[in-house]
Amino acid sequence: MISFSDVARAAYCPRQLYYVRRAEERRIPPEARARIDLAYRYPSLVDAPDATLRRLPIRRSPAAYRRNLSRLRERDDYDRLVAPDRTRAFCAGKDCHGRIHKLLADSGADGGADDRADSGAGGGADDRADGGADGDAAPIPVIVSPGEPPENGVWEPQAVRSVAAATALSWEHERTVPRALVEYPSVGVIRSVRLTRRKRAAYRRALRAARAIDGPPPRVDDDRCSACEYREQCGTGRRSLRSLLR
Repeated sequence: MISFSDVARAAYCPRQLYYVRRAEERRIPPEARARIDLAYRYPSLVDAPDATLRRLPIRRSPAAYRRNLSRLRERDDYDRLVAPDRTRAFCAGKDCHGRIHKLLADSGADGGADDRADSGAGGGADDRADGGADGDAAPIPVIVSPGEPPENGVWEPQAVRSVAAATALSWEHERTVPRALVEYPSVGVIRSVRLTRRKRAAYRRALRAARAIDGPPPRVDDDRCSACEYREQCGTGRRSLRSLLR
């Protein structure tokens, strides 16, 4: 089976996933782990003084960070976010497995204004969420990201990882899981990801890409490369103009 993180990397760049799989050790960098851990500390941080917040790996000024956390307290699901049913729960589905940072029991209500932005652009029939209510409320998987959110919705790799987690959870619980949440705790923002047809299709493409890797996939050569930790091995940025124009 493919891990949630691998299918997300395949959505970002299959060649990056190739190098990750070859690494002797795979672990979350300490600074990223510290940012993820902020997702479990909201009650103690919402009124924390500037001096305390400046010692933490937050991505906003102390005042802006407190404002964002204050908005989170207005969410219908805030109590479940700070006291989830399970944390760092391992989940295995038919195709993917991995740990889900938080599992919430769904009350059937949307979380609030910050929870309604979707990661896809536009709407229409292809962007409707699949599935629906079928008895008891479905659990909600929460993926925690150490990074910055986009202006609206979530980045595609995080959407793909959310679909992977929700699909695995659906397989385990034998029921539809129509949405997930992505937390950006270093910013104090939470976004919703509904399992639309487009997102399921993106997940299936990434899953196929992850399964197909048996050698270095083609280089991507775009803005993603400058931030990639494997750019030296990959060779991106050192290629000739002729090779880039081929």
